Amino acid sequence: MPLSGRVAIVTGGARGIGAAIVERLARDGASVAFTYATSEKAATELVHAVAAAGGKALAIRSDAADTNAVRAAVSQTRDVFGRLDILVNNAGVLYWSSFDTFSLEDFDHTLAVNVRSVFVASQAAAAHMGEGGRIINIGSCNADRVPSAGGGVYAMSKSALVGLSAGMARDLGPKGITVNNVQPGPTDTDMNPEKGAQASGLHDLMAIRRHARPEEIAGMVAYLAGPEAGMVTGANLRIDGGFAA
Repeated sequence: MPLSGRVAIVTGGARGIGAAIVERLARDGASVAFTYATSEKAATELVHAVAAAGGKALAIRSDAADTNAVRAAVSQTRDVFGRLDILVNNAGVLYWSSFDTFSLEDFDHTLAVNVRSVFVASQAAAAHMGEGGRIINIGSCNADRVPSAGGGVYAMSKSALVGLSAGMARDLGPKGITVNNVQPGPTDTDMNPEKGAQASGLHDLMAIRRHARPEEIAGMVAYLAGPEAGMVTGANLRIDGGFAA
């Protein structure tokens, strides 16, 4: 159990990729808090599933667009578990709309959740971390390739994480904290099901012509969170089946 004795918080962890990350980190021995905004039923079920497997999980209702709520979730994790070692910035929103009709409200909300919350959570978490701390941002392969019209704002928000992760890695490296950016491609979740209407078109762009499983993304995150990744920092790691190759 490579994460035994470690404490993690995963933002947006109730469903999809986030839930897979929570389960994997807990399975590897970490005590894991996770945030959710509206998916209370899924959050409760996830806590029970982790407990049934012998792990520890804590669900925290927290809107990623609310700066105070993000900071409070980090503090609560530290207070409940006594320390904080790992932050996974997974919370995100996706608005796919034509540029000429994209609303300013959706633009601002995209930045608040996909970019500002990453900065806020990372700043709050880093204050509690020491040598061996890990910050892992969940970006997107759309930072490197926008497959169709309507994805510009989302791609912009995920591209911002590339520069932010690199800069954070420089700033936090002297404290022994690593910062990395994971960029999933099409992944089989409620938001982007493998049997969905857009799936075949996405597969046509890929070298491995299928959606990733959330567990595969979680595996990459678990590696970065673990002791073997101590020299990996400032990296953008695509796990996209060749989507952006």
